[in-house]
Amino acid sequence: QVQLVESGGGLVQAGGSLRLSCAASGRTFRRYVMGWFRQAPGKERDLVAAISWSGGNRYYADSVKGRFTISRDNAKNTMYLQMNSLKFEDTAVYYCAAGSGGNWPYGYDYWGQGTQVTVSS
Repeated sequence: QVQLVESGGGLVQAGGSLRLSCAASGRTFRRYVMGWFRQAPGKERDLVAAISWSGGNRYYADSVKGRFTISRDNAKNTMYLQMNSLKFEDTAVYYCAAGSGGNWPYGYDYWGQGTQVTVSS
């Protein structure tokens, strides 16, 4: 079992940057595919970015390509999402997730509680 805790959310002006972190418990972090999802009010939860266990494969939604970077540090059991050039439409609750990766880039079994990102226009 993996427990996930996000941090780093907040209020930022359009064009600014934020870095989200996802700290995972357990010794098997390196075995999991990790992903960042987001959910805006009244909308579905969408996959934003995903990273394979080694970091060799990465996926980005079209809406964030070139602006967001996903990374992980298996020695620290932590995943990151660097968000640059933020837009108003990036406003959402961001969730980190862990899974077996059987349906790359989908297939997640564990979820964090979420962190709010608000971008002011």
